[in-house]
Amino acid sequence: MARRIGAALLWSLALAFLFAGFNKNDPYLISLRGTGNVVVCTLAVFVAIMLIRCGYWSGAARKSLVLLWCLVPLSFLTAHLRFEFRKHDVLQTEIPMTHRLGRHFIVGYSSFDEVAMLADKGLIAGIYVTRHNLRGGSGETLKSEIAALQARRRAANLPPLIVAADQEGGIVSHLAPALTELPGLSTLADLPADLRDGMAEEYGRTHGRELAAVGINVNFAPVLDLRPQTRPARFDFNTLIGRRAISSDPVRVAEVALPYIRGLEMSGVSATVKHFPGLGRVRGDTHHFSADLATDIDELEASDWRPFRQALEGSRAMLMVGHVRLTAADPDRAASHSKRVVDGIIRRKWNFQGVVITDDLVMGAIYQHDVCTAVVEALNAGVDLLLVAFDGAQFYRIFACATAAARRTMLDPALLEQSEVRLETFPRRGREVGSSAE
Repeated sequence: MARRIGAALLWSLALAFLFAGFNKNDPYLISLRGTGNVVVCTLAVFVAIMLIRCGYWSGAARKSLVLLWCLVPLSFLTAHLRFEFRKHDVLQTEIPMTHRLGRHFIVGYSSFDEVAMLADKGLIAGIYVTRHNLRGGSGETLKSEIAALQARRRAANLPPLIVAADQEGGIVSHLAPALTELPGLSTLADLPADLRDGMAEEYGRTHGRELAAVGINVNFAPVLDLRPQTRPARFDFNTLIGRRAISSDPVRVAEVALPYIRGLEMSGVSATVKHFPGLGRVRGDTHHFSADLATDIDELEASDWRPFRQALEGSRAMLMVGHVRLTAADPDRAASHSKRVVDGIIRRKWNFQGVVITDDLVMGAIYQHDVCTAVVEALNAGVDLLLVAFDGAQFYRIFACATAAARRTMLDPALLEQSEVRLETFPRRGREVGSSAE
């Protein structure tokens, strides 16, 4: 019985490691990269050797088990080579194509040298920074890295980088405690009007001042989704809109958000209102699952979308579009790459001519489906910036999707030209750390 259980465990573990090897580049396996890969491959070789020494090279079933363990390191090597070949192809993209498409990407990073190479070549328009970029908990290293990247962009005669962070306050304060850890904006919603306005603006000033001091020029805040009035979704592990939203009252959301945005802009930092078309009514967590917003558009216009329209009309904020399907407009694709939503509602109906950015394309609602199709459809819908935040290594796959589409003339040149104009006029303040706002 013990031998059977041991054999079953060896078979199961080998199959699990083999699956992990072939999928080592998947965002869900990011924790296995680097040292994790080495440990698994070393363990696989050790197990294979021990099986052979224990006489497992006799009999078809036993041989199969040994071969399976031998395949584990080969699966990791195959996936690694596939990633390196794709990376090489992206880095060798011809300069006109690089500059044409690179202006549409913002990426997260862990290696400064790697992101510096992308910035030098014009393969990206900006970077997304979070807690792991602080390197030791201090903002000084991040500040020097951003300054170095901007200097290299100037030397390459390229536009300044957009440098973005998620510093909403409350549970999403990715650069705290190096920067001040302010409470969420929801704590201001029930204050008297005069006090609420002043404190919201001061929150914006504080965030803006501290972000600008390290060279960050865009904050992915505030959240304008309405607070859900029903119980939270059972499998909401990451979105947590109930804890991040300002209020369930659209009027109150706008009254807090607008002075906050004003405070950011006074400090030289651009705001990003998110996550259109709204997550307050959505039960699924788009970090992992597809989700639908099945509400009539007229009802959304009268409630959920009021803060978005007021914020966009009263500021120069970017608009972040989420990965929910707005079923009344386009039941077949997420809003982030739906032409009916971006071009039809945001551009034409609302006449918003500012910058539109997707939520992170590494999220499961997009990445675990056809991310290549989503990239092409987003650019052809009038989206200006594609965000690759959680796992910056996915940039190479996503950029390869865009270049393949461009070479097959699948991208709308007129929409790309319009997007170029919007991006050229978008304020990238604080071109040098400590500079005054433009």
